[in-house]
Formats: sequence, structure tokens, C-alpha cells
Amino acid sequence: MLIAATSYPFLNVLWDILIFFAWVIFIWIAITVLIDVFRRHDISGWAKAAWVVFVVVLPWIGVLTYLIFNHTGMNERREREGRAAQAQFDEYVRKAAGTGGPASEIAKAKELLDNGTITQEEFEAIKARAVRTRSV
Repeated sequence: MLIAATSYPFLNVLWDILIFFAWVIFIWIAITVLIDVFRRHDISGWAKAAWVVFVVVLPWIGVLTYLIFNHTGMNERREREGRAAQAQFDEYVRKAAGTGGPASEIAKAKELLDNGTITQEEFEAIKARAVRTRSV
């Protein structure tokens, strides 16, 4: 058992781990490039197909060429998509938060009534308006 462990030295293990992670990183970058190619709206379908063939047939050269020639465009597209996603999320939160509906308006009016800021008649008017807008 001890002989089998010494037949595969530590440096070989380290080298294999480095090679494995280099391939993982390359595959990650290649997928990122292909995603960027397909998300682009400024090139034709033929140009997209050419980039895909270039990246698949000559992977290292294709990926490096794409990164060299399109690095600023990739960044701008990613930032634009991020801003659009953030704007959609913000709009969703605004819609979901809303004003709280009639119950919230009545609760605020009750608080104003308890503080003496409004009269009982004003409270009844606010409550009636909140209920009326809910039923419409």
C-alpha cells in the first residue's frame, strides 16, 4: 500500500491539479465568449456563426481573438444588461411596495386622529374614501 502512494509524487499531483483548473478556466471563458456572441444585437447571424466556428475549431486562438477585439464591447453590454436588470428589479419593488392600500390609509388616518391632528369627521371621510377607492 505504501509503494502505490510513492509512485505518484506530490509534484505530479500538483501539476495535474493546475492543468485541470486551467481547463476549467478556459471552458468558463469560452462559454462567456459564446454567451456574449449570442447576446449581441449589432452583428448578423453569419458573423455569429463565424465566431462560433472560430471558437470551436481553433478554441485558444478564437477565444483570445474575440477577447482582444471585443473586450470593451463585452464590458459595455454586461454593464447595460446589469443596469436594465437593476431597473426592472427596482420597478418591481416599487410596484410590490405600493402605498399599502386602504388598510394602510385608514391606519395612518387613525394615527392622525389619535394624535389630535384631524377630527373624527375628517377620519370618517378618509376612511370612506379609502374604502370607496378599494371597491372601484
